[in-house]
Amino acid sequence: MTGGIALALLLVSSAPVSSVTEPLESIRKPARAMFVVALIYAFLVGVSSLESGIKIMGEDTTERLFSAAGNPIAALCIGILGTILVQSSSASTSIIVGLVATGKLGVDDAVPMAMGANIGTTVTNTLVSLGHIRQSSEFRRAFAAATVHDFFNVLAVAILLPLEVFFGIISSTAETISERLVGSAGSEWKSPIKAWVKEPVSWLKSFWEAVGTSGNVQGTLMVVSGLAIILLALAFITKNMRSLVADRVERSVNAMLSKGGGAAALVLGLVITIAVQSSSITTSILIPLAGAGVITLRNAYPVTLGANVGTTITALLASLATGAPEALTVALAHTTFNVFGIFLLYVIPVARYWPIFAAERLADVAVKRRTTAVAYVAVVFVVLPLLGVALLG
Repeated sequence: MTGGIALALLLVSSAPVSSVTEPLESIRKPARAMFVVALIYAFLVGVSSLESGIKIMGEDTTERLFSAAGNPIAALCIGILGTILVQSSSASTSIIVGLVATGKLGVDDAVPMAMGANIGTTVTNTLVSLGHIRQSSEFRRAFAAATVHDFFNVLAVAILLPLEVFFGIISSTAETISERLVGSAGSEWKSPIKAWVKEPVSWLKSFWEAVGTSGNVQGTLMVVSGLAIILLALAFITKNMRSLVADRVERSVNAMLSKGGGAAALVLGLVITIAVQSSSITTSILIPLAGAGVITLRNAYPVTLGANVGTTITALLASLATGAPEALTVALAHTTFNVFGIFLLYVIPVARYWPIFAAERLADVAVKRRTTAVAYVAVVFVVLPLLGVALLG
């Protein structure tokens, strides 16, 4: 018996590592994929719980919560700060979609918040670029590759927010699409996804009732539970999707960008971001490649634009859990904003290199004075948004 065990151990130890690990990988990947499906379901339950909790809260409470969003600049700043807080534009826009579904937050107020989410999400790759701060040439390339995303979003907001405030070009476009898909605002469309998540939400509500809560307290606990489920589900979705497609993503980026940028690079950014459910991951992959000089800033730029569009898929998915046409309108408005921004700042040749030029000039200054880079992050992503909320909210 002992000899048989020893022989088995000898055979296993002498076998190639790949022959042992391959069967494990063939089991692990489908299991991860099934886990991601379960996490997506949990994410939708979280959105529905958030919506339910807001509806339970009293009118006075919700009015105080959303009073600051009435000013478009304050709403923009709330979107920036909220996204920095949760470190995910997918999470923040999904929360915005859930709030709009309750009817307590209007579409006009939510659209600037979604624009702010676009700006807030860029802080991650800008922070990643600071890791190259000790090497001047690397830092200049990495910081420029990071801030080109910032400048694109800031310029897009500077152009499109006034047009939205005065003419409603984004919300009206999104509303037109939404009406064709699910009907007009004020009605409720029968989303099959909402029916699927109804039961778990009722269990959660019953649980908080069983512990003796009601009114604002119960509503607050439902909201907190929904937020926790959303954030945890998205975090695990991103982690697992990254594990599933990490090797393919790196190979695809290297293969595509070695041939140049253009529309193909834009599509690549969109597809990768949908796959990993995080624009921050997509753009952060580019920073070390740009810092090492493997890819140029002009080739990396369209990938970030595709990532901007790809990250809107999460809010669109969240809107399906609500059954409210207004929620779908806001999710579509986020997509519309990014598509319009690409048209204005990439498709139109004269404006294509504005963000690149601004990023390169800022990188030149940051290389000479490293404190400028840190001050830039603090002022743009924290100080100015806080002042905007404090003064205009």
